[in-house]
Amino acid sequence: MTPGARISAAIAILDRILAGQPAEQALLRWSRASRFAGSGDRAAVRDLVFDALRCRNSHAALGGSLSGRGLMIGGLRAAGRDPATVFTGEGHAPAPLAAGEGTGSADGVSDIPDWLAPLWKSSLGGDADAVAAAMRQRAPVWLRVNTLRATPADAIRALAEDGIAAVPDARLATALRVTENERRLSQGRAYGDGLVELQDLSPQLACAALPVAPGMRVLDYCAGGGGKTLAVAARAKGLALVAHDADPARMRDLPQRAERAGVRVRLDADPAGRFDLVIVDAPCSGSGTWRRTPDSKWRLTEPALRDLVALQAEILRKAARHVPPGGHLAYMTCSVLAPENDGQVAAFLRGHPDFSQLSRHFWTPLDAGDGFFLALLARR
Repeated sequence: MTPGARISAAIAILDRILAGQPAEQALLRWSRASRFAGSGDRAAVRDLVFDALRCRNSHAALGGSLSGRGLMIGGLRAAGRDPATVFTGEGHAPAPLAAGEGTGSADGVSDIPDWLAPLWKSSLGGDADAVAAAMRQRAPVWLRVNTLRATPADAIRALAEDGIAAVPDARLATALRVTENERRLSQGRAYGDGLVELQDLSPQLACAALPVAPGMRVLDYCAGGGGKTLAVAARAKGLALVAHDADPARMRDLPQRAERAGVRVRLDADPAGRFDLVIVDAPCSGSGTWRRTPDSKWRLTEPALRDLVALQAEILRKAARHVPPGGHLAYMTCSVLAPENDGQVAAFLRGHPDFSQLSRHFWTPLDAGDGFFLALLARR
């Protein structure tokens, strides 16, 4: 595909997304209907779409309309390129620019939804604008070294053999940032043999902050794909790991991932008993991950956020029943919004005076990877 054809494809996909179709669904439908597009074309179109969604408001202002066409015009202008060189109407390129098209200004335009802006600012304080700006950029790819299979040095060498470059992070030896050829990961030996797992730096730091010791019983109460279950498993030997999720289908890949990682995990749809550590990575707005899932930024509504906060409170209450005196409850979200984080913990502690907060961690793209929150609680 020519650059113009890729822009045309992105325009069509964005129009479907703006009409209400989820981004991944719109991309998949285009891909299935465009057998002529190679892997490089599909990756390039995906990047165009996601870049536009990260900067939806500002690119629409630069492009002159909140449409696929307007977003692509604005994106070219934001990148310092003349849209007229791509919008030629030749071949599969989009039609030439109309009079006045692509002459707008993005001064003062925010890429945070208007209704959310006050809460965004109150939650992030002096960092609000800088974090919003960071959310306009692509997120780096992070890997967690599975120390049950390899040392960080072993993993880096294996990745290099796969043609993938990665460097360790000074804060956590098992965290590697991919610097070249991240799209080769799923086909490489390092990933296939369980030496590394895809996991952002912030949740890696959160898992490293949990109190884990050999022989402990650990319940991952909202396990999903099991990334945190596997991260905890690599921390100590002899852990009794139980994974639970309200939707068991979310855990369908966990047995295969656990086998690849060399870990034993028991899946339980209705866990019973007490555990030394209960992890609650609660459903949330995902506002800390909007660099990776930018369409969710625009799909979130105020009523939906209220529903999420209520659901988080219910999940915390249920999970707390599995924590004995002397046990720990780790509450996590990939959100940067205070009602889902400190507000949620404060409300829980008011209703559960036998719990206390031992530590609190909050990461943003300014100091780690995704936005992420961890509160470690203990039961007296």
